[in-house]
Amino acid sequence: MKVPIFKIAAVGVLLIALGALRSAIFVIDQAEQGIIVQFGEPIGEVIDRPGLHLKMPFIQEVRHFDKRLLVWDGDVTQIPTLGREFILIDTTARWRIIDPLQFLRSVRDERGARTRLDDIIDSVVRDMVSSTELEEIVRSGDWDVDVDEIDEALAEREDLDMDRPKLGRERLEQEILVRASVLMPELGIELRDVRVKRVNYIDSVRRQVENRMIAERQSIAERFRAEGHGRASEILGETQRDLRRISSEAARRAEEIRGEADAEATRIYGQAFGIDPEFYAFLRTLETYQVIGANTTLVLGASSDFFRYLESVQPER
Repeated sequence: MKVPIFKIAAVGVLLIALGALRSAIFVIDQAEQGIIVQFGEPIGEVIDRPGLHLKMPFIQEVRHFDKRLLVWDGDVTQIPTLGREFILIDTTARWRIIDPLQFLRSVRDERGARTRLDDIIDSVVRDMVSSTELEEIVRSGDWDVDVDEIDEALAEREDLDMDRPKLGRERLEQEILVRASVLMPELGIELRDVRVKRVNYIDSVRRQVENRMIAERQSIAERFRAEGHGRASEILGETQRDLRRISSEAARRAEEIRGEADAEATRIYGQAFGIDPEFYAFLRTLETYQVIGANTTLVLGASSDFFRYLESVQPER
């Protein structure tokens, strides 16, 4: 069964109409804005009202641009500071498209915009960092040091600047934002914020800084050890001195006690033997006789007191 030609034609016309209708209708999201482009040239005004919109099918197309804040992350860049310290700077920024027509004419799309931002922001960051001391880049504007709370060895170092920075990280970032924003209107872009994410030394300088920090810590540790040894020697000396003083006082007191005891014993002996001196003399003589051993030979005179009590003994007949 043959299908009538007019039905085939009607189906073809319907398909073409549907394709044309689909090509003519486009949607703008709430977070987007669009521009109708015909043969590469923008037509009409910017469409920023969300919903369904119409365009000429097939010969016109729609370029969509984000209305939200977009992120730009720069490459880590090696830059010398004003003091010739080579550091690595990692920056980031937030930007948005405020003039889609100008944006389309100048950079075409977000990839082109990021390329231009690379050139502009990196150039400004390099100029600012190379004309700024490292302390101003690292420290915050409200940075302040209480010298009484830091290490004594650090406080005495003349190469350390303890004063509040004149610029500081926040003002440096703000100055970068102001300088970079000057070139943004011609791109149809608004630069909202620029931040320094990370500051670090290059590898060779970082090793030198680490070695210097280690040497400083070791020096402080040695100072603490020396102070500890000195204090230990002082305590040991005081202990030895106290020990000698206590020993001397104890020995003196012991001698005093011994002297008092000997005096008391002498007094008691004198008092006891003073009752009968003759008996005391007799007792002492007997004690002396006990000292003489069996093989002891003494040469004494006949009138010696040693024989007084022996002579007084009369032998029994």
